Amino acid sequence: MTLEAAYQSAVARRRGFRLPGYRTLADAGVDGNWVSPIQMTSGNLTGPMFISKDWLDYPSTLRHRDVLRKAGRLPNNPFNKVMDKVLVRAGLTRADIYITPIFHLLTASRSSVIPPADARASFEAVVQHELMGRRPIALGTDAARVLHHFGIAHIRTLHPSARTGSFDEKADQISEALLAA
Repeated sequence: MTLEAAYQSAVARRRGFRLPGYRTLADAGVDGNWVSPIQMTSGNLTGPMFISKDWLDYPSTLRHRDVLRKAGRLPNNPFNKVMDKVLVRAGLTRADIYITPIFHLLTASRSSVIPPADARASFEAVVQHELMGRRPIALGTDAARVLHHFGIAHIRTLHPSARTGSFDEKADQISEALLAA
């Protein structure tokens, strides 16, 4: 199977993935030919793979739907500001990397706790099909916990939106993980 065919399979799997209590990208009006909207700019199928907790919550998606339909991300949120700094340090662009969440549904609010069983279900249904032989960089404990559960070799670092450290300090730590990858 080609990388593109494997990716399209993951897109189809994400579209079919449902769990009670969560909304889908289609529910929020931002579904497209990607596994996660952030891949509109960060979807390199052979580039370094970053896996975070989730993409965005349902209310924020609705509130910023027009921007998200065009860019797939909110450029000014902490996650993206830190990741932009990481890319500058590494001499990369967003087109050089692949970002995906461990959880492919939308939560009811920002910083929602996703039960481990729900995160594992999303990995089994979708994320394992996105790996394509890559050793991912787990951004934060939520992603690392799921990857560890499934025995997936990964590099663990902090989440770009962690509530500790400056943007530059977080970018330095994530850059070290990228170099290790």
